[in-house]
Amino acid sequence: MSQATTTSDTASDPTSANMKSSNTSATFAGMMSTFRTVKYEHLVAGISGGVVSTLILHPLDLLKIRFAVDYGQQSTGVKQAFQKIIRSEGMSGLYKGVAPNTVGAGSAWGFYFLFYQTLKADKQHGDSLKQLSPADHLIAASQAGILTLGLTNPIWVVKTRLCLQLEQKAGAVDSTKYYSGMSDAFRKIFKHEGVKGFYKGFTPGLFGVLHGSVQFMAYEEIKTKYNQYKKQPFDAKLSSVEYLGAAAISKLFAAVTTYPYQVIRARLQDANCSYTSTADCIRQTVRNEGVRGLYKGMTPYLVHVMPNICLVFFIYEKIVNG
Repeated sequence: MSQATTTSDTASDPTSANMKSSNTSATFAGMMSTFRTVKYEHLVAGISGGVVSTLILHPLDLLKIRFAVDYGQQSTGVKQAFQKIIRSEGMSGLYKGVAPNTVGAGSAWGFYFLFYQTLKADKQHGDSLKQLSPADHLIAASQAGILTLGLTNPIWVVKTRLCLQLEQKAGAVDSTKYYSGMSDAFRKIFKHEGVKGFYKGFTPGLFGVLHGSVQFMAYEEIKTKYNQYKKQPFDAKLSSVEYLGAAAISKLFAAVTTYPYQVIRARLQDANCSYTSTADCIRQTVRNEGVRGLYKGMTPYLVHVMPNICLVFFIYEKIVNG
């Protein structure tokens, strides 16, 4: 009776139906208007920064991943690890997984900057001179991170597995877990593990969203406070050195506070993973290796990530701001 009455009332009140339709159309139009106000140079700038930095610094990223999944074995230094890879796999071993890493980093930074700037523009209601709060930056960065992670997690799974694949294991491991390249990895993971296989490590990847959110919030606030200190508009352009400084400080702050998620994520994405869940991975890592186990690979990570983020942000700011 109630449903019939509601239907009858709606049908007899075309004004109400028209208002709802009008509100929906206005919301959709507002979203499209927001996307139109964001220049796609943010996408291009993000892709450019991600690709260039990855091609230059991939060997350090490879090392970080291998250290992260070093299950309690005797650790070696960065120099010794490089020498071991070159000796057993050749120079090409330093660039294992570079194809998915380049695609992943380029698309991730491109989408991230595009989504982030779009969400910022929406919060500013089209007024680029409106200053946002740290909470606004944190929320916009978090939303952008979740959207980007959903699109790029499959690429990171492929990249991780290729980076962990040792040449001498080619004839020893299960053929379903040995990949000849990026396309072969996508095909085999989909065939033997389904779509679910592409989203291994997604949960700890959400902690990475927090990492990116903290970094972007810190980056925006550093730029704002610095401009206020210099008594100039909060969005005033900075010099190359100033952009590099802001990027380095914000990344260091975010890295130190959120690094353990990267160890957990890499271990869950390993083809030889035996953990049943994120919680199980954390529990076993701490029990077998102590809290220090959650920070394995931190040294090559910092050596890799500091110049990496400086390159990405420097290229991005130069393309967008000239």
